[in-house]
Amino acid sequence: MTDPLVIGDIFRNAARAVPQRTAAALGDRRLTFAEVDDLGNRTARVLADIGVGAGDRVATWAATTLDAVPIFAALAKLGAVFVPLNGVWGAEEVTGPIRRCDPALVLVDAAHAAAAAALSDEGGIRVHQIDELVASASSSPAVDPAAEVMETDAHVVFFTSGSSGAPKGAVLSHRANVLRSLPGALLEPRGAMVCPYPLFHMGAWTIALQQWQARDAVVFVSSASAEEIGAAVERHHATRLNAIPAVWRRLLDALSGPEPPDLSTLRFADTGTSATPPELLRAISAALPGAQVRVFYGSTEAGSVSVLEHAYTERKPGSCGVPGPLVSARTDTTGQLLVRGPLLFDGYLDDPVATDAAFTDGWFATGDLADVDGDGFLTIVGRVGEVIRTGGEAVAPSEVERVLGTHPHVVDVAVVGLPDEQWGELVCAVVVADDDGPPPVLGELRELCAGALASFKHPRRIYVVDRIPRTAATGQIQRRLLVEQLA
Repeated sequence: MTDPLVIGDIFRNAARAVPQRTAAALGDRRLTFAEVDDLGNRTARVLADIGVGAGDRVATWAATTLDAVPIFAALAKLGAVFVPLNGVWGAEEVTGPIRRCDPALVLVDAAHAAAAAALSDEGGIRVHQIDELVASASSSPAVDPAAEVMETDAHVVFFTSGSSGAPKGAVLSHRANVLRSLPGALLEPRGAMVCPYPLFHMGAWTIALQQWQARDAVVFVSSASAEEIGAAVERHHATRLNAIPAVWRRLLDALSGPEPPDLSTLRFADTGTSATPPELLRAISAALPGAQVRVFYGSTEAGSVSVLEHAYTERKPGSCGVPGPLVSARTDTTGQLLVRGPLLFDGYLDDPVATDAAFTDGWFATGDLADVDGDGFLTIVGRVGEVIRTGGEAVAPSEVERVLGTHPHVVDVAVVGLPDEQWGELVCAVVVADDDGPPPVLGELRELCAGALASFKHPRRIYVVDRIPRTAATGQIQRRLLVEQLA
């Protein structure tokens, strides 16, 4: 019988093989693989002493902190379930997810301690401060708990962004997270990777696990500012960086500023989300000629679904590539992308109705509408439920956004459908204009669409706004909120 695929073994194996190599860093502080494994064992002992055991859920509500790493390792070794909560949520926002995950313990940083204490008083929730927990762990015995953990056991619950409706908790097993982060059969030189994602986000821990399985460093940052990311790349001579398009734009702007960061060590410049503008990829390639520029598409529920390799960024503009080696993908009769494979989540926490709705005969319904070309490349053209129905025709907002985004004075754009008695919905362009000239007018945008899009896809209304509401972690347009604001 083979050993199970469990997260705790990643720390055990790396500490044995490369004990003094940096595993994680944030600012001036670093932890080696030996320190992570040792602190993880000590922290596990403290958690066990206060009653945390296999299957218990432990939530964290904090800003990015390096202390989260030994806690993450400790919970994996205990067989307890890690539930990171968004550190920017307020007390009212966090109450629902905390109640849904029913944690045995909530760990907070000093900034959230007072609000968490109020939640404890009201709901009887046990709360501990992270720094105090880790400090007490330093004097605990460094004995591996050696709990019996199965690869099918729940490892982590990630709450989705909640861009529409209340956040749902996606449950991921040890097996899924091991497979999502496999570095390949051979451990080749990798180099440090800077991770600008906050530690409540699936992307942050997937990137970290990828680095740890490859036995190299992940570098966290406390903010996604160009200054901090650039400084992290320079300090650690990082070879890898994965960031959403908005963050890459900040970095490119900084490169033309008075004190440009040195990003010359980067060999892989990765970006994500379903629709990455081709002009952004060209700009990254021009700024980092020694780097492979790639586009990854995936989700909390499905993991990494597809990748557009560097060689295809010009040949397949707007595409998010082909499915990964452990992913099967197809579209249903409506054009919705369905995926299947061992990377999928187990379901939504204590929500069988939502879980059943998310699957069709074992295929996960992504909620994204996709085109698949003759070479098998995927292009995400919109979201289910976000398709605009105008005059009996269907319009995918992202398709129109890609065209409008080429206007020289448009720095951000969203396309939404506004109710209309005659047309059902009107295609409406919402733009953020730069300060270099007058904002675009409707006629200019319609001329831009001429020849590129069918006439029914051209915008019939335009609004110029200061900002477009997007989700904090992934930068997705909050279309429902935007329509409400316009109304």
